[in-house]
Amino acid sequence: MRIGVPKEIKNHEYRVGLVPAGVRELVASGHQVLVQSTAGAGIGVEDAAYVAAGARIVPTAKEVFDGTEMVVKVKEPQLVECQMLRPGQVLFTYLHLAADPAQANALMASGATAIAYETVTAPNGSLPLLTPMSEVAGRMSVQVGAMTLQKANGGLGVLLGGVPGTAPAKVVVLGGGVSGAAAAEIAVGMRADVTVIDRSLKRLRELDALFAGRLKTMASTAEAIESLVTQADLVIGAVLIVGAAAPKLVTRQMVSKMQKGAVMVDISIDQGGCFETSRPTTHADPTFVVDGVVHYCVTNMPGAVPRTSTFALTNATLPYVKLLADLGVEKALAADPHLAAGLNVHAGAITCEAVANDLKLAYQPYRVAA
Repeated sequence: MRIGVPKEIKNHEYRVGLVPAGVRELVASGHQVLVQSTAGAGIGVEDAAYVAAGARIVPTAKEVFDGTEMVVKVKEPQLVECQMLRPGQVLFTYLHLAADPAQANALMASGATAIAYETVTAPNGSLPLLTPMSEVAGRMSVQVGAMTLQKANGGLGVLLGGVPGTAPAKVVVLGGGVSGAAAAEIAVGMRADVTVIDRSLKRLRELDALFAGRLKTMASTAEAIESLVTQADLVIGAVLIVGAAAPKLVTRQMVSKMQKGAVMVDISIDQGGCFETSRPTTHADPTFVVDGVVHYCVTNMPGAVPRTSTFALTNATLPYVKLLADLGVEKALAADPHLAAGLNVHAGAITCEAVANDLKLAYQPYRVAA
């Protein structure tokens, strides 16, 4: 199979879909890999390293799309990239379609087969291709939250861990999954006063045991969320419903009751955000203020640390890229039902029920070949 790796064009996105080690594995299996020139520059990998691994360098994204049967990316295709896709071509990347009707319509119009990293599952029910970036975003959320809390950046002027004789910052994490646990780990390590809210009592027990009482846990109710959020210095939204838009757990009314200079970091923004006041931002202009509360809603948070993020992501995605390349899309989806769960668009139709429901589009389940 011919596999293409274009340079990412989303604002301040420096990650890349394959690293030279992955190229080498694919070429050794008899596949051809086309890489757009400077695609790896953002992580410090030059074209020569890709060439040494067996890739062919081409100057434009159009040549990558035109010359390959499968395109491997990191972030969702921008509309100009959707227009370069063709019927039957495979796109393997993050999509987050539930919050992006324009992209969904463009992918359907292309006729391409689009497989989303974020809805590929594992036998234990986890999301193996979302996990590494959730870990990065979770850890980053506390880092950017602590910076934004500084007075010069619009925050309260509070040090997350405090110092002897002063109270630490109150950090509330909505969601105890992968990103929420990663956020809690860093916040606890920085000696903040941390509370995790989740609707699963089982998960709260796990976190209580994992952190040996160094954080607080609270069952998720509207009353609990309002009580904790309105007293918080930093709120981190880490809520996920697979494939679907994130629920709006923090209302505009709750935000209006928060302290002026408090900070909200919405990790869930790729799926529409879990704060009613959230809207997508970029690394170039990451924050905005609503009712005196600073919001950080960057849609590609891990892109700020692209080297760490790329290697973490490609470690997880390469086996699936190789399976698709070795078997072709139909046989690969038949061989691995967990990979089939990643299929979001096929032959002009939405094949992920959660996406179809949120976008109010027709749902066409994919029939795996016998």
